[in-house]
Amino acid sequence: MAEVLSGKTVSADIRQNLKDEIESIQKKNPNFLPSLTVVQVGGREDSNVYISMKMKAAKEVGVKACHINLPRSSTQSEVLQTVVRLNNDSSVHGIIVQLPMESDNPIDAHLVTNSILPSKDVDGLHQDNAGRLCRGDLDNCMISCTPRGCLELIRRTGIDIKGKKAVVIGRSKIVGAPMSDLLTWNHATVTVCHSKTQDIKAETLQADILVVAIGKPQFVKGDWIKPGAVVIDCGINSIPDASKKSGKRLVGDVDYEECKEKASWITPVPGGVGPMTVAMLLQNTVESAKRKTDIAGDGNKWNLQPLKLNLKTPVPSDIEIAQSQTPKDIDLLAREINLQSEEVDLYGKKKAKVSLKVLDRLQNQQNGKYVVVTGITPTPLGEGKSTTTIGLAQALGAQLKTNCFACVRQPSQGPTFGIKGGAAGGGYSQVIPMEEFNLHLTGDIHAITAANNLLAAAIEARMFHESTQKDEALYNRLVPEKKGKREFCPIQISRLEKLGITTRDPNSLTEDEIKQFVRLDIDVDTITWQRVMDTNDRFLRRITIGQGPLERGHTRETQFDITVASEIMAILALTTSLKDMRSRLGKMVVASSTAGVPVTADDLGISGALTVLMKDAIRPNLMQTLEGTPVFVHAGPFANIAHGNSSIIADKIALKLVGEDGIVVTEAGFGADIGMEKFFNIKCRYSGLIPNAVVLVATVRALKMHGGGPTVTAGVPLPREYIEENLDLVEKGCSNLNKQIENANKFGVPVVVAVNGFATDTKSELELVQKISKANGAFDAVICNLWAEGGQGATDLAQAVKHASQQSSDFKFLYDVKLPVEEKIEIIAKEIYGADGIELSPEAKAQIDRYKKQGFNDLPICMAKTHLSLSHKPELKGAPTGFVLPIREARASIGAGFIYPLIGTMSTMPGLPTRPCFYDIDIDPVTEEIVGLS
Repeated sequence: MAEVLSGKTVSADIRQNLKDEIESIQKKNPNFLPSLTVVQVGGREDSNVYISMKMKAAKEVGVKACHINLPRSSTQSEVLQTVVRLNNDSSVHGIIVQLPMESDNPIDAHLVTNSILPSKDVDGLHQDNAGRLCRGDLDNCMISCTPRGCLELIRRTGIDIKGKKAVVIGRSKIVGAPMSDLLTWNHATVTVCHSKTQDIKAETLQADILVVAIGKPQFVKGDWIKPGAVVIDCGINSIPDASKKSGKRLVGDVDYEECKEKASWITPVPGGVGPMTVAMLLQNTVESAKRKTDIAGDGNKWNLQPLKLNLKTPVPSDIEIAQSQTPKDIDLLAREINLQSEEVDLYGKKKAKVSLKVLDRLQNQQNGKYVVVTGITPTPLGEGKSTTTIGLAQALGAQLKTNCFACVRQPSQGPTFGIKGGAAGGGYSQVIPMEEFNLHLTGDIHAITAANNLLAAAIEARMFHESTQKDEALYNRLVPEKKGKREFCPIQISRLEKLGITTRDPNSLTEDEIKQFVRLDIDVDTITWQRVMDTNDRFLRRITIGQGPLERGHTRETQFDITVASEIMAILALTTSLKDMRSRLGKMVVASSTAGVPVTADDLGISGALTVLMKDAIRPNLMQTLEGTPVFVHAGPFANIAHGNSSIIADKIALKLVGEDGIVVTEAGFGADIGMEKFFNIKCRYSGLIPNAVVLVATVRALKMHGGGPTVTAGVPLPREYIEENLDLVEKGCSNLNKQIENANKFGVPVVVAVNGFATDTKSELELVQKISKANGAFDAVICNLWAEGGQGATDLAQAVKHASQQSSDFKFLYDVKLPVEEKIEIIAKEIYGADGIELSPEAKAQIDRYKKQGFNDLPICMAKTHLSLSHKPELKGAPTGFVLPIREARASIGAGFIYPLIGTMSTMPGLPTRPCFYDIDIDPVTEEIVGLS
């Protein structure tokens, strides 16, 4: 006589365990809430019963369950849209589509179930999950609920499945086929029987384990059962029974009364497999939620597979090196660093956008260490700051096996086609594919161009319409009547609130209120907003607009800037969320009214539209280094008039992904006196992130220049002083290095000097730089050769950075933002540049007074000065003293959130040189291979 294998009892035990587990996790992570959504089409009564059971069971264990009931009239497209929306909802961990779907329209159930993300397919019906199960990849798939429940019941009998003979009757995609796979990979010898099998009884008589799912009532008889077998009945059928009130009763695919006499264990119907299916559905949902929140196991560990470098001597060109390496497909890299598939939008095979929802998923994850790479005051040739950033990331990630992200700026096509060339690093320390990195990438800069110029057009249009219409006509067009009803749109309500107008009925405004509402009264002489384009074009530095015959004489002088100089770019780099970006875009001040009131993008009613144009640009771009370690490429604000750092969002996501023991290496533009100072005082202030270490890049070449060496000019061979040993020039030039070390130490952050070695440097020169660095406050100083050796040439640097970043941080800002604007400027001038003080021009003083009056005093300062000297004069090298810093103008980026004083003349639209880089850039029309990028 068989023992009854009660699914009710076992499922109750599983549900209680799930409830306890959820409560235990929630004590550590209060935001942990597994969520299941059931999508139903139509209203079949049997489906309603099943869904009700699932909802009740989910509530009992603490799983949030939602039921979406689509009408019978739903089309396949509408069902798919519902599934896609749930796929993109990071709060939903499990999705099931209740089958069969009851619709008046044809719907391909297989297509619908395959549209569910495999990671959310808690029914286990997606072909990816079925394929993984079929090949034995049980740890990386969702297992169908009914087979998983059957397996759990079999295990509860105490039988050792390994080596046993198992027979499965039925080969359906939902039960039979996955059950066979599941038993096979639990080491049973499995036979699958179906309608075409001859002499099924002969097969079942050999079965130690018999699973029946054929959909025929009482199909298996007692004389089919091997004595002592475990019998699992998955069937549920209705047969006539006059003794029942309903006139029918439920039976399984097994003749229970006969088979229980032979079997050792048997499941009843009902009360056997049915309750287990629901329990396993909840189990799959909880496991999916645990994976999403990195609760299950050690979610911080990456399975990163580095790419091997084939180092050559002499070192080939940058593009030759980049094209000789075969990058991983970006979806593979995303999986290696524990990104979920729904968090990654592929742009081709080698780059992707990453969703900000990663921050929600990993909100309780400890951040990794935060390292900023900066440099001494450079020569016009650059000292390899980007190369060091990438090489260090390669050394940490590929060589030392540390979770490491590099976060760098996106290059403008201005320098790419102009004089500087690309910005992907150099030699064997590069971001790849470097062609895609340097050319368009995912279109972020174009989105900024479009948004910036839409705002420029809106300014001109508003001035034009205000000048050609009376108040009432203007009001009727701004708030038109539609279908007999007139109402303000949300952004107009924001303007009413700003003006202090309380009524929300457009027909109730007084004449004076209408005038306030419709008249921005822009003072044309105060307009600061310029058009932009991502091309070096000196002839757009001053232009006249409005010369068409329909502009009615509304001409004025204005200019173009390069796109990376747009305030929208600065906002992209400093924003922390889509909501924050929408707010910052709305606060952008584009001019003042004739009464001196700031005019913002919100006043123009355009900030929502600008945010729409930027909705994809806000997501960081995922790429990789030559050694296959991850890189975020995001934002590229001008390092003179803006803060010159990549985005806060990229850094924040990277810090969560690397985990507590990982490291994020980010780069600050120009020398430490500009990029690093702005990184600390602006970027860290808005991000709330605490830096752990500074890497200060120095070269013997630059130090010799600061020591009094001849002028270094791009495109001209280096004078002999730079290619022959000269310890005296090096030692004198270390005054600049020492000042930059001192500057970093003012913020309480340990400094590691990276001495970027060139072939012309001598051992004595390099060791002298190390010695002087350590003697002047550097935590460590390391010679590295990242250009010629990649990560291998930076392992000592990587070790030093790891050690430095583990020191206790005493980070502090240089100034309190509530100090007067002039005082904050003076602190930077004295403390960072070494000036004796500042001198404000009358224009700058008037501008600062206006910002204070308008309520903008409490913003950080973003100094706009030359990057070629600590002072305002490019020719003053080393660490000059005894100078007064002249402040020519003071401008404001209110949306970005800083005041930027101008020291000297700052060109925001570069020009092309006599021989631009584009001379060398071309494409092979046969292979489509790009040549000439550097």
